[in-house]
Amino acid sequence: MEYSLSFHKALPFSPFSYRRRFLIGKSQLLVARAGPSHCDFSSSPLNTPLEPNSSAGRFLSTVLLNQRHFFNHAVSDELKQLSNDRNAAFDRMFLSSASDEAALHRRIAQLKEHECQTAVEDVMYMLIFYKFSEIRVPLVPKLSRCIYNGRLEIWPPKDWELESIHSIEVLEMVREHISTVIGLRANSSVTDSWSTTQIQRQHLGRVYVASILYGYFLKSASLRHRLELCLRLGHHDLRLSNRNSLHLPEMCSYRLNNLVFGHADKRQSVSLGQGLSRQERQEQQEKLKCYVMGFDPETLQRCAKLKSNEAVNLIEKHSCALFGNTKNGLLETDEVILTSFSSLKRLVLEAIAFGSFLWDTEEYVNTVYKLKEN
Repeated sequence: MEYSLSFHKALPFSPFSYRRRFLIGKSQLLVARAGPSHCDFSSSPLNTPLEPNSSAGRFLSTVLLNQRHFFNHAVSDELKQLSNDRNAAFDRMFLSSASDEAALHRRIAQLKEHECQTAVEDVMYMLIFYKFSEIRVPLVPKLSRCIYNGRLEIWPPKDWELESIHSIEVLEMVREHISTVIGLRANSSVTDSWSTTQIQRQHLGRVYVASILYGYFLKSASLRHRLELCLRLGHHDLRLSNRNSLHLPEMCSYRLNNLVFGHADKRQSVSLGQGLSRQERQEQQEKLKCYVMGFDPETLQRCAKLKSNEAVNLIEKHSCALFGNTKNGLLETDEVILTSFSSLKRLVLEAIAFGSFLWDTEEYVNTVYKLKEN
């Protein structure tokens, strides 16, 4: 299978004045050439099961396809505009609280808040898609388009790319999760990976959602663990070298600024593993597992709980779009799918990555547009 991403020739313009200009243009598609027995990744312009419903989401999808190098500027601009629009509506509501038009402005503010929430969820979805595109992994489209004669196959598996986003200390826990939920060991043979099994469509959807939440939890817990290691080990243990070392304040600032756009995680992952022997790296992995196992109920809930309502809605909408049928989007509870363990692993790895990217995206968006606390 071949993937090709084509863009229109870039036109010079200011990144803060191009929104409406691109909404009327035709975008090139990400095309997957595949046989009839494989999942069709060309079912939508962005190869995503969920289509953006807001003008902000559609605009960002167009920018991503045609002017990718302006995408981060466009995201920042959209978030600021959405924040300003919502704040302006609430300001008018408060100013008119004692007037005859108080009820009208209250209703307008409620509608504007709902409109902005829908838009910011689309922005978050585009940011997550951007993160997947950075590692050259297309999201699996609607499963209804991937099932032929009752069999689901997803190709290429993209295992290496999806595992590459995780630090060494997290990857072992990811592989253990895969072994637990689908029964495929990390050292399984090719024959084992391509052997088939039957699974109910509804159960597969539950596994996918649970894996998103697990990826979100792992990101939260591992960063908490990393911060405690930073504070405990001191700055000298965090240095890659005298030339490119990052002290704690610089590291935190660097990570926040590059959180969504794919530049910070690798440097941090290397900094704690650089120069360690195999045994020491294994001990570090075990320390993370022991660290998580030692969580009290309050800490466990804090790391596992989605911080915003927007994140909750986004998971629900994405999973329904992915696993729902084409007629009404509802999960089909009685359908049994024949699939390979390799395809199951692809879905679980994607879900874990989705959860990890969701954590990053939520953190970034909340610095510009205040999300609703869950």
